[in-house]
Amino acid sequence: MLAIRLPESIEKRLARLAKRTGRTKTFYAREAILQHLEDLEDIYLAEKRLAEIRAGRVRTIPLEKVMRRYGLNPKVDG
Repeated sequence: MLAIRLPESIEKRLARLAKRTGRTKTFYAREAILQHLEDLEDIYLAEKRLAEIRAGRVRTIPLEKVMRRYGLNPKVDG
């Protein structure tokens, strides 16, 4: 169970959409969360990894080494 407080303007928009479409506000709140959750996870995990790299706790691997490992030929600008 999740309870959230929304600004009044957002609450009104959500209620209006629900009324016009015959769906519930919960339906649209769930859809919004599901659509953006993966992006949020990616952002926060990337920020955490960047902090670890900057702090020297994690080493990076040069792109060329990764490409060679997987049999890819790095494109050379000419």
